[in-house]
Amino acid sequence: MTDILARRIFEHKSGLVEGFSKRYNVNKLVYYESQTDLESAIKREKQLKNWHRQWKINLIEEKNKDWKDLYSEIADPVKILYKVWP
Repeated sequence: MTDILARRIFEHKSGLVEGFSKRYNVNKLVYYESQTDLESAIKREKQLKNWHRQWKINLIEEKNKDWKDLYSEIADPVKILYKVWP
């Protein structure tokens, strides 16, 4: 969960975040959701973490059939390059 998704994905793609994504080279954004407030974001994240793998795959494929990397759709390269955030 993050308030600036583009920055978070950039960190993963650049290997700046230790853990699962760096260890297994997981750096492709194939699905994301926006929430209106922190409480609903936490609730949704916990809900998805309890889902079976196939349910998660179905959710992704419902919105992104080809598993396209969505990063370019949300990223502003100038902000990422110069680390300018609102």
